[in-house]
Amino acid sequence: MALKVFDLACAAGHVFEGWFASREDYDTQRERGLLQCPVCDSREVSRQASAARLNVSGAREPRQAEPAQHAELSQAQAEVLRQMRRALRAAENVGPRFAEEARRMHEGDAPERMIRGTASQAESRALLEEGIAVMPVPDILDDDRLQ
Repeated sequence: MALKVFDLACAAGHVFEGWFASREDYDTQRERGLLQCPVCDSREVSRQASAARLNVSGAREPRQAEPAQHAELSQAQAEVLRQMRRALRAAENVGPRFAEEARRMHEGDAPERMIRGTASQAESRALLEEGIAVMPVPDILDDDRLQ
C-alpha cells in the first residue's frame, strides 16, 4: 500500500510530516480533529504546499520497502520512543520553574542533572540564546501529561 506523505503545519508554525492512506484519509482525519502538532499539541493543522513529483525520462522508480523492512523500522521507532520515555521518567520534573532551574545549573548554583518542566516559547528562546541547551518534548512522550 502506498502512503501519501503531506507536509503539515500548525497555527504556531511548526512544520511536520503526516502519513495518510489517501488524500481522503487526510481530509477525514482533519475534519474529525484527529490531527495534532507533535510539538505544541495544536489541533489547528493545515496541509502545506509541497514539491511536485518530477518524472524524468529514464529515471528509475524508487524501490519499495519490503514488509520485513517496514516491521524493522516500526520496531526501531517504538524502541526510540521507549528510550525517550525512560529518559523523561528519570528526569526531575521542576514544572514551571524549568527556565530558572536550567539557569541555576548552567551558572553552577545547582547540581547538574536531567530536568524537565514547562517554559514559554520566549523563555525557551532566551535559554538557547544564553547557550543553555533545551528541547521541546511532545506531550505524547510525557507520561505525566497523559494522566
